[in-house]
Amino acid sequence: MSEELKDFLTLDDFDVAGKTVLFRADLNSVVIDGKVQMKERIVENARTIRELSEKNAKVVILAHQGRAGGDDFLPLEQHAQLLATIVELTYVDDIIGPAAREAIKNLDKGDVLLLNNVRMLAEETLDKTPEEHAKSIFVRRLAPLADIYINDAFSVAHRAHASVVGFPMVLDAGVGRLMERELGALERAVHRIERPCVYVLGGVKPEEVFDIIDFALKSREVDSILTSSLIGNIFLYANGIIPMKVDTRLLESVSRAKRILEQAGNKIIYPEDVAIEVEGRREEVPVEQVKPNQPIYDIGEKTIETYSGIIRKARTVIMKGPMGFYENDEFAKGTREIFKAISNSDAFSLLGGGHTSAAISEVGMEKREMAHTHVSLAGGAFLRYLLGKPLPGIEVLKREK
Repeated sequence: MSEELKDFLTLDDFDVAGKTVLFRADLNSVVIDGKVQMKERIVENARTIRELSEKNAKVVILAHQGRAGGDDFLPLEQHAQLLATIVELTYVDDIIGPAAREAIKNLDKGDVLLLNNVRMLAEETLDKTPEEHAKSIFVRRLAPLADIYINDAFSVAHRAHASVVGFPMVLDAGVGRLMERELGALERAVHRIERPCVYVLGGVKPEEVFDIIDFALKSREVDSILTSSLIGNIFLYANGIIPMKVDTRLLESVSRAKRILEQAGNKIIYPEDVAIEVEGRREEVPVEQVKPNQPIYDIGEKTIETYSGIIRKARTVIMKGPMGFYENDEFAKGTREIFKAISNSDAFSLLGGGHTSAAISEVGMEKREMAHTHVSLAGGAFLRYLLGKPLPGIEVLKREK
């Protein structure tokens, strides 16, 4: 077992043949016009499910879709249809009622059963401790029917929900293959850093990124922080390089950026040229030529060259957020070229959060092209781990709870 996973049991630690395995998956997907879209999470979870089935486990899948009240809050019937293209299964429109319990009891070796959306149970999302969740009707109804609990849903590990923290309190518990890869990569990138260490930070959520920067600077393990998108713009505003937008919501962010610059010295690196839109086309200009309130959509050629050079020399790269408005091909260049630089680097790279994963395929790259790179499928859990915060769904899976 790798050093990163010494605190956890994995599938390799269990003899699952003939055992009933409660498997917490993350099948949560984008919904367009009521239709659930095939997501990489579904594909990756299906691989672990298939492995369990091939080892003659009786697999019972617990999963969610959306949040109560949202347009994407749906039953899991469509997910069953998508999963069935990868692994044979049965779907039951029930969670803890007689139909679900009877279906679990009737499973044969190798059978796979998907229960309905666990968030349809009010108990699932109540603010409770693992010990309290373990006493819920949800857990008390299903746990006696199972032998083992496996969590493969790293992206919900920051949620202290019943299906995430309740079952491990009363069943032998471990991590699935996707969770294994996520934890191994995060542990290596955050706690076993090889230097030089470079953070590449973009996106449109400044407070999240500032929290990451603060934590990285306190760790004293980061050598360079390359900024782009709204984050890069804020540092440019803070240094007086481009005129401040008339937007009071950004004032606090600019103030925080100034404080970070005072303590970080030259570790914070921001764009030297950017891409703007002129008559519907991309035009690159030095940052000093950006006009007040002029939208910036991407980093420019010189910045790409500078950032790529820094990445080439790195031993660890952590990236959160795209370089700009990658959804428009005119402004996808920065994101695409930085991905290429990471791909061509010998550094171990961890990419995640926001639209980072989606951006890889959107700009015409494939993850298999990116050697030494782990692309996290999580958002909130990825962020919390980067900030060194404990994740309830991870803590409860450790051997010594």
